[in-house]
Amino acid sequence: MADATVTSKGQITIPKPVRERMGLKPGDHVEFVEDHGKVHMKKKVSASPFKKFRGYLKHLKGMDPDKVLQDMRGQ
Repeated sequence: MADATVTSKGQITIPKPVRERMGLKPGDHVEFVEDHGKVHMKKKVSASPFKKFRGYLKHLKGMDPDKVLQDMRGQ
């Protein structure tokens, strides 16, 4: 297993083999779970991959869909 060093700011770099094995990419979230004196790190997975888009089109609520498409197409 790989190891890492804690910086003065309490940060660590997750070794590349571990990131690859866990499928971690920039922007992913991880969580730390304590279990009987040991700490486990796991990738935090959102309930839905579309959750980040929730409310994205809220400003279009009540507008005519045909009008929205015309505006988007520049017609």
